[in-house]
Amino acid sequence: MLAGELKSLKVAMLGVSLVVGGATAGPARAFDPGTGVSKESGPFALFKFGFSAYKNGRKDEAVEAYRYAAEKGHTGSRWALANMYAYGDGVAENDLEAFKIYSEIAQQGVEPGSEDTGYFVNALISLAGYYRRGIPDSPIKSDMSQARQLYFQAASTFGVSEAQFQLARMLLSGEGGNVNVQQAKKWLNRARKNGHAGAMGVFGNVIFQEGQTIRGLAYMTAALDQCSPKDRPWLQSMQEQAFSLATEDDRRKAITLSQNMHTQGDDD
Repeated sequence: MLAGELKSLKVAMLGVSLVVGGATAGPARAFDPGTGVSKESGPFALFKFGFSAYKNGRKDEAVEAYRYAAEKGHTGSRWALANMYAYGDGVAENDLEAFKIYSEIAQQGVEPGSEDTGYFVNALISLAGYYRRGIPDSPIKSDMSQARQLYFQAASTFGVSEAQFQLARMLLSGEGGNVNVQQAKKWLNRARKNGHAGAMGVFGNVIFQEGQTIRGLAYMTAALDQCSPKDRPWLQSMQEQAFSLATEDDRRKAITLSQNMHTQGDDD
């Protein structure tokens, strides 16, 4: 699957995740016979029923449907169920259970061009996060080398910008292996060109520290203009620290350059 296609699928999947997260719990009930769906139904019918139940706030029915579909090998249902455990959404939060399900998805692999590619890649990235931090009171301990390997797989084979960004951060800090600034810059460049604002900001900070003051400041400023609210605090802190070390003339030039990056893009 091409990187752009994967990105589109990932956005669609994120939409499902947001619907799941916004639902409200309802009273426990069995499958409604009027829907024509039961535990004997096919996996895709169960998956569609589960999604509809999520959307309408009936998480108990969604959990039941996803579990039956997952038992029948439906990857999307496994993914949705893993997310529910990971975020405590409709079930008690259970990172170990989420880890197990993500592992099942990753271990089954994916055929090139498969409609399950997005779920597979999401599972790789989720597993990398678990290996990076470990799961308290469980057999899953922090394993930076494994996390780095999983991010590399998602970054190189599937071109996912978030994996490229996280891999770059590990390369810069030496998590899971040696520090490699040049490789980190390569992955940050790829991620920022895929629209990852965090990667743009970190790339700017790296080249700022290397002496490219104006361009580095410009990238950090452009990233701050384009980032999501959750990334604003750390990007702003990084940008303000760099600005405090620059001359007034460099700041003005960087702001002008960042506006050009914002409106025209940058292909360097």
